[in-house]
Amino acid sequence: MPKLNLKQHLLAPRETPNHKARVQAVERNLINAESALGRTVFGSIKPGHSREFFCLKKNVWIWYEDGITIRYEVRKNGVYKKVGEEEYYKKIEGEELTNFKNATKAYLRLIKQSIYK
Repeated sequence: MPKLNLKQHLLAPRETPNHKARVQAVERNLINAESALGRTVFGSIKPGHSREFFCLKKNVWIWYEDGITIRYEVRKNGVYKKVGEEEYYKKIEGEELTNFKNATKAYLRLIKQSIYK
């Protein structure tokens, strides 16, 4: 039996007038499900605090915690981050880059095991 790819199945073209809205809803639901798992990668969250961690696009990762959003872009020449409303991206290196790689690997392993079996 062929392996079912849930995302491809849910996003497959349909002949309905609400197809675009349906696709957007499915994408939102998948991101929410992935984020719910992603927030656990970094351990427990203090009561009253919030955390999100997810892959928005193929090369874009979002980390949100307590009102601060960090957007990471994976490029051919490295990983760059932008904190909040900063105008420019800054290249990450050293321990920060290692931590980012470890977090993304843990996230991908977790969502593959839990959502995309």
